[in-house]
Amino acid sequence: MARPLRVQYCGAVYHVMARGNHGQPIFKDDKDRERFMETLAEAGEKTGWRIYAYVLMSNHYHLLLRTPEPNLVDGMKWLQGTYTQRYNGRHKVFGPLFQGRYKALIMDPQEAHYVQCVSTYIHLNPVRAGLVAQGRNQLRQYPWSRYPRYLAGRCPEWLSRAEVLGSLGLDEDKRRGYEAYLEGRVLEWRDPERREDLEEPWKVLRRGWYMGEQSFLNRLERWLDKLTAGRRRESHSGGARDTHDERAAERLLGKGMEWLGLKEADLKDLPLGCPEKVALAWWLRKHTTVSLRWAADQLKMGHYTRVSQAVSRVGRKPGKRLAQLCRQLEREVENG
Repeated sequence: MARPLRVQYCGAVYHVMARGNHGQPIFKDDKDRERFMETLAEAGEKTGWRIYAYVLMSNHYHLLLRTPEPNLVDGMKWLQGTYTQRYNGRHKVFGPLFQGRYKALIMDPQEAHYVQCVSTYIHLNPVRAGLVAQGRNQLRQYPWSRYPRYLAGRCPEWLSRAEVLGSLGLDEDKRRGYEAYLEGRVLEWRDPERREDLEEPWKVLRRGWYMGEQSFLNRLERWLDKLTAGRRRESHSGGARDTHDERAAERLLGKGMEWLGLKEADLKDLPLGCPEKVALAWWLRKHTTVSLRWAADQLKMGHYTRVSQAVSRVGRKPGKRLAQLCRQLEREVENG
């Protein structure tokens, strides 16, 4: 099975989510939840992780954590493997408990508002799932969340609240301020007219693989280049791989256009099936793994089937002009 690319470095911050196999529950009762929390505490001690937020639902869980050492993969392997063994041993069952690979969204640790966004999303999970009754201060009654511990006294070292409180401009002794903040978000969620604004920044959590500005993405791309060097693309999957492939294709396309004497504005004016576009489409598909749709969008070729037609055209009877352009692109690659 293809594995998602995992960017790991000292001080990385992740939103981690894992679901039960085939959507089945991973906690049958509170004793299972207690066992998971014991296992998570052991993982925190073993890895040095700092858990900013967590919530246990019926068939999945969420974590917001920082890894002082680049050990997310090893830590998650131990956490999920150990809990699965303990769950299976208690319930006398066999086989995998979790569904495929866990999702790990990496975020820029220098931007506090991402920590605020993700921690709020995690702590409001019981509200969105209808597990919290209407009324003030009901969310703090949900026991399988990091939130109640924000309001308590001292916490274990692996449970850290300073970062989330700091993202709101609150000191460690201003825990009631966090309660007021989160209760305000509960009210927003229960108000249909305000819910959409609350949910808007959460969309990237469900669909993306990172949270950060362009400068952070640039750094991630450099790490991804190192991760994928000398490896088969088929051994990896996920949004990080796709982004890496597209950025590599963008660089290649830029070089190809330069060699053919084209500028980006020219792509809008040239006919959809002109030799220059056809040659570049064939070249991108030969040297990269980007999708037909991506290539069609970049080359302004209209429907993505034009790209597959371009590849077929070069392979059959390209014509003198098209063949010349293809040879020129290949020569430039050979010359470095």
